[in-house]
Amino acid sequence: MITGLDFVAVPSTDSQRSRDFYVGTLGLRPDSKSDFEFWVGETCFGIWEPVSQGMEFTPGSMSHLALHVDDIEATRADLETKGVEFQGDNFDTGVCKMALFADPDGNGVMLHHRYAD
Repeated sequence: MITGLDFVAVPSTDSQRSRDFYVGTLGLRPDSKSDFEFWVGETCFGIWEPVSQGMEFTPGSMSHLALHVDDIEATRADLETKGVEFQGDNFDTGVCKMALFADPDGNGVMLHHRYAD
């Protein structure tokens, strides 16, 4: 029986560049036991290079890592000053607000704020 989510794998062509982006640019908490893992709340993200395991690299460009923020506009403005390029305008679904961008490898990432129950 499945009892939880242990980690989310983030494919990369350059693990150090990815770590610099997620930890340095986005400010996510690095793992104290692994150079290529970081934390978003209680969820661990592990950076891995598929090519090192004989697999072809393909970014997850249509599935987004949805990162919770309290203020989409302020967080987006801050990240834009750090060079993050967003894809289009922020949008509101009637339940939540989102802002889409990609990591240096083209993996989809979004800022997300759910405001309705």
